[in-house]
Amino acid sequence: MEVTLLVQAADDAYRILENARGQAVELLNTATKLTSDTRWMEEKKIEAVLMGAQKKKSSLQNFVVTFLMLFAFWALLSGKFDSFHLSLGVVCSFVVALLGHDLLFANVRVGDIRVIVQRFLAYLPWHVYQIVVANFHVAYLALSPKMPISPKIMRFKTKLESDISWVTLANSITLTPGTITIDIEEGEFVVHALSEKLADDLNTGEMEDRIAHVFMEADHIYIQDVLDVARIFAEFR
Repeated sequence: MEVTLLVQAADDAYRILENARGQAVELLNTATKLTSDTRWMEEKKIEAVLMGAQKKKSSLQNFVVTFLMLFAFWALLSGKFDSFHLSLGVVCSFVVALLGHDLLFANVRVGDIRVIVQRFLAYLPWHVYQIVVANFHVAYLALSPKMPISPKIMRFKTKLESDISWVTLANSITLTPGTITIDIEEGEFVVHALSEKLADDLNTGEMEDRIAHVFMEADHIYIQDVLDVARIFAEFR
């Protein structure tokens, strides 16, 4: 009988040890899971803080660049540099930049506005040259005795993706003599061209590709895109 009691006691002790081991394993797994979840939550919090700081920095950069551009145009177009007009220009530029700075740079993909500004400044001389060439062509059409004009309405679907790219292309077309952007609807441009040559020049897509390069559109990959992005990320390291 004593042997039976010893065996039963040993079985009870073994059962208690097994239950204790199972509970310990369960507690360990729960602690591991909680630690993992806590670490994930902390990483998400840190990521959110960093993203928020990056967005604030980007928003401030966009505001400053928009304000400077607006004030420069104000001073250039007004032609008056007395304290009253300059102060008025500062106030107006500040208000407009505060309300609309996210519209101008809404689709910046890399996060560094310097690349966009540099490329846009490089685009301007090319566009000025196109304006000069188109001026001579329109003057030829107007002064030629036969007036060889062939006006037409042309439609084309742009490859550009963002609103700012569409606006830049539309204004570039309108600023070029002989072509006017009539309408834009869902990325489809309606343009009036004064002659077949002007329409053909627009159909080459060079202006569209250059604007895509300025705003780093996803469907237009250039070697310079890689170089610019590599330089930016190298500064973050």
